[in-house]
Amino acid sequence: MFLAISGASGKTGYRIAEEALAKGYKVRLLIRRNSVLPSSLQNCEKFVVSLANSKELDNALKGCDALLIATGARPSVDLTGPARVDALGVQRQVESCERVGVKRLILVSSLCAGRLIHPLNLFGLILLWKKFGEAKIQGSNLEWTIIRPGGLSDREDNILDENIKYTPANLQEEGYIPRRLVAKCCIDALKTPASIGKIIEITSSTEEPRIKFDRALTEIFS
Repeated sequence: MFLAISGASGKTGYRIAEEALAKGYKVRLLIRRNSVLPSSLQNCEKFVVSLANSKELDNALKGCDALLIATGARPSVDLTGPARVDALGVQRQVESCERVGVKRLILVSSLCAGRLIHPLNLFGLILLWKKFGEAKIQGSNLEWTIIRPGGLSDREDNILDENIKYTPANLQEEGYIPRRLVAKCCIDALKTPASIGKIIEITSSTEEPRIKFDRALTEIFS
């Protein structure tokens, strides 16, 4: 399977790319101009794209089997970022997938997407715009999976001691998870047909019992 990863230079995106490569997938990185990539990804195929440019997106996605969306607005004084990136940017990526024939799509969204009363909404109503992006995916003809992680941690130490808590949508309100575990979850979803058409919320802790991704889906969606 040939994967495109948008937002591949971001803190979650580059980890998704690394996990995909470790599993033997062929990877194409979709990045912004002037993006900086870690040395582990220097030899990957790269396309510089603007989410506002449909031709660039179409060209970057041609020939790919799946798109993993790790784009996301960062908290900023520019309060238009979430609307541009998490809403319109996701919509344009969905439309591009439909035009060029990419069938599989995985989106990294956020816990509490769609919630109005939340501190994160001080940054341009980010959770509402993330829900807008999710809705565009759900209304598409793609084979989609939406991953909603809790608060994201950059740490890499001792993460294998943590286990993931999986739930359907709107059952978790707080919690954290290392970005590396989010990346691993995205790759698990990619190879698990039962994840298609599902919103999966994830947090992690050392107290959570260990369970494999496919078994977790069977239990939480049965």
